[in-house]
Amino acid sequence: MVAQPAWQKSSFSGADEGNNCVELAPLADAVLLRESDAPGVIVTTTPAALRAFLRDIRTGALDHLR
Repeated sequence: MVAQPAWQKSSFSGADEGNNCVELAPLADAVLLRESDAPGVIVTTTPAALRAFLRDIRTGALDHLR
């Protein structure tokens, strides 16, 4: 039997926001991401790539893409 991922809701998602949040599930060498309103669509990335992406968001490195 294949174990189901242990999904964690984003801490930025409030309890009264319904199904409007990002969820993460750590694996041994990857991280799964999905939106709670479309749980069948799962993106897989590496922990290093996710860290770099979040760092770039925090520092404004991607603001030119708006």
